[in-house]
Formats: sequence, C-alpha cells, structure tokens
Amino acid sequence: MKYFIAFALIATVCALAQAQEQTCQVDVQSACGQTANGGVSNCNARYAAISHLEPKLQDYINLQLKKSYEYLLLATHFNSYQMNRPGFQKLYQGLSDRGFDDTIELIKQVTRRGGSIDFSKAHDKGVAHPPEVHLNELESLARALDNEKELTNGAIHVHTSATHGTTQNREHDPEMAHYLQENFLGKQAESVRKLSGYANDLSKLVTVREPSLSVYLFDEYLQKQ
Repeated sequence: MKYFIAFALIATVCALAQAQEQTCQVDVQSACGQTANGGVSNCNARYAAISHLEPKLQDYINLQLKKSYEYLLLATHFNSYQMNRPGFQKLYQGLSDRGFDDTIELIKQVTRRGGSIDFSKAHDKGVAHPPEVHLNELESLARALDNEKELTNGAIHVHTSATHGTTQNREHDPEMAHYLQENFLGKQAESVRKLSGYANDLSKLVTVREPSLSVYLFDEYLQKQ
C-alpha cells in the first residue's frame, strides 16, 4: 500500500510540472520521466533583467579593473625615490584597492543572481597599452578625477538600464538598481567631490611663490587623510 501511495505522489508532482512552461518544474518533470539523466537547466537563480544587464555589468567590471590597475601604477610612480610623495602614493593605493574590492563585490552580485563573468573575452575598453602615469601631482589629480567620473557614469548607465526597463520585456530590475544605488552611486559621488576639491586646492597652491613647498605641504596633508 505504501508503494502505491509513493507512486501516486510522484505521478501527481509530474502532472503538476507539465502544466508549467519554461520553469524549474518543467525540468523536474523531465527528470521524473524515462530519461535517467534529465537536466534541470531552469532551476537557476536568474530572474528579472539579469540577462539584459549581464553584458553591461561585465563592461563595468572590466572598467573597474582597468581603473584599479591605473591607480596602482600611479601609486607606484609616486612611491619612487625620484617623486617621493607618500601622501599621493597613499591616495592612489587606496583608490586601487577600492576598485579591486568593488570588482570582487560586483562579481559576487552577478553570480548571486545566476549570471557569470567571462574574462577570456576581448574587451575593447581594456588596457591595450599601459596608461601614461609619469605625471606631476596636479596632472595626476586631474587624471584621477576623470577616472572617477567615468566610473560614476558607468554605474549610472547600468542603474538606468535596470530602472527604466519594463516588467513586460523583463528589462526592469529593482533589486539590481537598489544594489548599485546603495553600494556605488553614493560612494562615487563622494569620491568625485573629494578629488575635485583636491585638484582645485592644489591648482591654487602651485601659483604661489614657492610651488615646490606648497606641493610638499599638500602631500603631508594627504598622508594624514
């Protein structure tokens, strides 16, 4: 009797699965059939607009890695015995570490939503050649400010794509938009504000009679931040 009940329960599950289309239950129904190795490809974590946002997130992750690499080169440049600017080295090392950490968190978010990241694909915005990093202090701040604005616009682009889509075409993704809002947009706005202030302050200091002393004192200030 117990075998009959168990068989009836399995038959009921398979019958219910047949009523669904393109769902995890369809795959379960297939696994209940005659084939021993039935797949369950629809039993995944993908939903909402992840398929629409996946390539955009891939581009933004690549951009984060590129800027992290550029900041690392700047930090190395100012840490040399010729430049000897520990304050600038600290600033750019921090930005490089932050970019790498943001990359890891983005990869975790994409995979949590059932997506994947492929670093084997060629990226037209990647680092084909090492960027020019032999810059003076003010030029480096201008480069960093441009980088932060580029990263901010990249986050806004993905956020806009997640927000302005529609539920019908599966391009609307409130969860991904909220994630970007909480973890990137505010932080990038603060970074742009800070670097723009640094660039304007230093540009005024180098116009005084002793610009080398002004740059030295500004580097001392950066060390304390």
